Amino acid sequence: MKLNAPKNITWWIAVVLGVLGILGNLMTLPFVSGFAFWFVALGFVLLALGTFLKGL
Repeated sequence: MKLNAPKNITWWIAVVLGVLGILGNLMTLPFVSGFAFWFVALGFVLLALGTFLKGL
């Protein structure tokens, strides 16, 4: 299996989702706090898919 580097936009979206999830866990944000775990999980899945799938 050949791994690829994710595109810059994919990496930045994953980072933003991860940071939102961490901030939502540490402080009260109206929408984010209830889904903090899912923001981090989605960011990780997006980053993993960007590594496994070419062109993402």
